[in-house]
Order: sequence, then C-alpha cells, then structure tokens
Amino acid sequence: MALYEHVFLARQDLAQAQVDALAEAATKIVEDHKGKVVKTETWGLRSLAYRIAKNRKAHYVMLEIDAPGDVVAELERQTQINEDVIRYMTVKVDELEQGPTVMMRKQERDRERRGEREGGRGDRPDRGDRPRRDAQEGAE
Repeated sequence: MALYEHVFLARQDLAQAQVDALAEAATKIVEDHKGKVVKTETWGLRSLAYRIAKNRKAHYVMLEIDAPGDVVAELERQTQINEDVIRYMTVKVDELEQGPTVMMRKQERDRERRGEREGGRGDRPDRGDRPRRDAQEGAE
C-alpha cells in the first residue's frame, strides 16, 4: 500500500465538532475500503491567502493515510461532493512524518513566544507613569 497526506479546508462558519465529524467521515471512507488512517491533525481555523468561495478563513485538517490508490480516488470523490469542504489536496509521500508535523510544531512555538512576550515585559515602564504628550504641550 502507498502512503498519502490528505489535507482539506472546511468552511469557516463550521463548529469544531462539525470539522471533527468531517475528519471522521474521511477516516471511515478510508477504513471501509481496506485502508488505514495513521494520524489525524487538526490545524485549526487559519487565515487564507486569498478569498475562496467568500471565505477568508478555513479549518485545516490533515490525514496521513496508508492505502491503495483506488481508496484515495474514492476519498477525493466524496470530498469533492461535500459542500463544507472548500479545498483539498492529496499528496503521495515516501514516508510519513514521525511526531507532530511542521504546522503543529509552529503552533507550539507561537504559543511559547506569546507566553514569553506577555511575561517578559518587566523592564518596560508602565505607560501610566509617563506624562501625556498634550499635557506637556499645553503647559509651555
């Protein structure tokens, strides 16, 4: 069997539970046709580079699949029919990535940076300590 990465973008107005249901439906299609979904990652609601079907954002989901080619053809056929999916792409890969993908590592790194940024401003004076600019100009 061949290895594939299948990424789809779901409409921005869907709830996370609906996005999870779409991923489960894709998993069921693969497993019903004697394939196997090795890993499912939800990358969350992200901004798009350009509008697609009036959507500025989309829910990103990636499935790592170990299945024959006809299973992927059926998965793509079912995905194409679904109106909640605005884009999809399936890529054949030589081997599946171990551990979290680059997108998941990037989210962790961004979360850590936000934490440092919020907690690391101890040396910056509070804005309330400085006199207001217009108060200085009016006094002259």
